[in-house]
Amino acid sequence: MSQKQVFLLVVLIVVLLAGLNSVFTVSEWQRAAKFRLGEIIRTDYDPGLHFKMPLINNVMKFDGRILTLDAEPERYLTKEKKNLIVDAFVKWKIEDVRQYYTTMSGDISRANLRLSQIIKDGLRSEFGKRTIQEVVSGERKQIMNILSVNADKQARAFGISVIDVRLKRIDLAEDVSTSVYRRMEAERKRVANELRAEGEEIAAGIKAEADREVTVIKAEAFREAEQIRGEGDAVAANTYAKTFDKDREFYSFYRSLNAYKSTFKDESDVIVFEPDTDFFKYFNQPEAK
Repeated sequence: MSQKQVFLLVVLIVVLLAGLNSVFTVSEWQRAAKFRLGEIIRTDYDPGLHFKMPLINNVMKFDGRILTLDAEPERYLTKEKKNLIVDAFVKWKIEDVRQYYTTMSGDISRANLRLSQIIKDGLRSEFGKRTIQEVVSGERKQIMNILSVNADKQARAFGISVIDVRLKRIDLAEDVSTSVYRRMEAERKRVANELRAEGEEIAAGIKAEADREVTVIKAEAFREAEQIRGEGDAVAANTYAKTFDKDREFYSFYRSLNAYKSTFKDESDVIVFEPDTDFFKYFNQPEAK
C-alpha cells in the first residue's frame, strides 16, 4: 500500500469518526442538554436525530419519565405527642433540564435526597397539627394533597415537578400500639358485656312470658276439663237415675255384682263382714230377682 493510499485511509477514518461524533439521538423517554465548552446552550430537543460539533459540543441525556422516590419509613410526632411510623413515596419528573442540571448536576440520587428532605419536613409539620385519629382516619387524603402542592412548589427551584405524594402505611409505634390495643380490647369487652346483659334480660322476659302463657293454658285446659267432666258426670248421673227408676231391683243387683267383682279380684283377698249385712244380700238369697 502506497503512502497516498494510507493517507486517504487515515483521512477517511477521521471523517467517519467526526461524522459519528457529530450526530446524536434522543429517545421518546429522554431529555437532552447540549453543552458548548461546558456551558448549556440548548435543552429543547424533540425525540429523533440531532447534530452537534465534534470536540466543541457534548450532550447529556436524562430520564424524562415519571420517577419514584420510595422513602424510608420515619417516625413523626402527632399533636398529642404520640409516635407514628409513616411510609410514603413520591412521583416526580424532570421539568426544566437546565435548572435540574444546574442545581443537581443531573444526579438522580441528589434529587431524591433533596425531595426526601422536603417530604419529611412536610410530614413533620402536618402530623404535628393533628391527632392520631385525624391522621389515620379523617384527614389522610387532605395531608397527601397538601404535601403534593407544597413539595411541588419547592421542587420547582430544582427543575423538578412533583406529580403526587402518597402515604403507603401509617403504623403506631410498638408502645403506642400496645396501649391502643388494650383500650380497644377493654372497649370491646364492655360492649360485649352490655350486649350479653341485654340478651339475658330479653331472654328472661321471653321465658317469663312463656311460663305465664303455659300457666294460663294449663289453667284454661283444667277448667275446660273439669267442666266437661262435670257435664259428663251429670249426664251419667241422669242416665243412672233414669235406669234406676225403670227397674230398681235389677239396678241394685247390677251394682252388687260390680261391687263383688271389685272386692274379690284375688283369691288371697280377705274381707270381714257380718253375714246378714246388705253386702251379702244376693249371696243369701240366690233365688231373688
